[in-house]
Amino acid sequence: MTFGDRLRHTPAALRACTGLRPVEYAAFERDVLPRLAAAEQVRRQRPDRHRAVGAGHPGALAARDQVLLTVVWLRLYPTHDVLALLFGLAAATTVGRTIARVLPVLEAAGLATMRMPDPGRRQHRTLDALLADTPALAVVFDTFEQRVQRPKDRAARDAWYSGKKKTHTIKTQVGVDEDTGHIVDVPESVPGPTADITLLARSMVLTRLPPGVGGLGDLAYVSLDRLHPDGLGAAPRRKPRGRDRPPEDVAYNRAFARRRITVEHSIGRLRHYQCLTHRDRQHRRMHTARARAVAGLVNRQIDHRLAACRLRRAAAPFP
Repeated sequence: MTFGDRLRHTPAALRACTGLRPVEYAAFERDVLPRLAAAEQVRRQRPDRHRAVGAGHPGALAARDQVLLTVVWLRLYPTHDVLALLFGLAAATTVGRTIARVLPVLEAAGLATMRMPDPGRRQHRTLDALLADTPALAVVFDTFEQRVQRPKDRAARDAWYSGKKKTHTIKTQVGVDEDTGHIVDVPESVPGPTADITLLARSMVLTRLPPGVGGLGDLAYVSLDRLHPDGLGAAPRRKPRGRDRPPEDVAYNRAFARRRITVEHSIGRLRHYQCLTHRDRQHRRMHTARARAVAGLVNRQIDHRLAACRLRRAAAPFP
């Protein structure tokens, strides 16, 4: 029995290594394997390939184990040498080639799980009276930074140095459905010093929101309403310069924080995957693909839990 087979038959270890329960991982595998087979067929039929389709040395790992290897890499972020040892590969270079082939497939699968909120399903939402002037249905935005290797070029070092984190970082923006915590958008990663509001404007995500859906953010997004095509944006209230914060602003910000806490929880789920937490070892390459692939895995966790919650409510006896 291979390492992958043993892992699939050990629920606690599978969840620790992938972040998914066995039933969640089985559904994920059923979705991803056809995508991987189609991508592999396209790769073998590319015009610049000298070998015929089906020619060449057979792969060291089955497709299922290639997917599992990549997910374990995303979750635990071990070195390629460690992964080669675990999966019984002769060389760490095989791990790198496997990840390079599988990661774009996982990125595409992650993008397929991202869907904007449906205004028609939650149009009767009630809000705290303090937040009556904020959009009833919204996507919440926030960012996180990850340390990267120090660039050798001086100009690149300056471009990637984050004064907030006092180190070189890469920044990722996340858009989350306020009601469910479902990740709906992950744009291209950018250098850490990029301002949050600048990244939001570049991503153009506000123009892709469904009609009636607004945007929420923290104090880094104070001008978010100006970017939204319909002005449906809100952020906490700033403290007046030289004066104490008014009690009504304190109450407003406390109510606002209860709305935007969803994005913090979703980012926390993302950062359980060590490829987005440990210092980046890939020289900032494939970072967006990693973030989107992990977002797809997190969305599957959320969808499974929401489905289980609906089943429990349906099975509960009426009071």
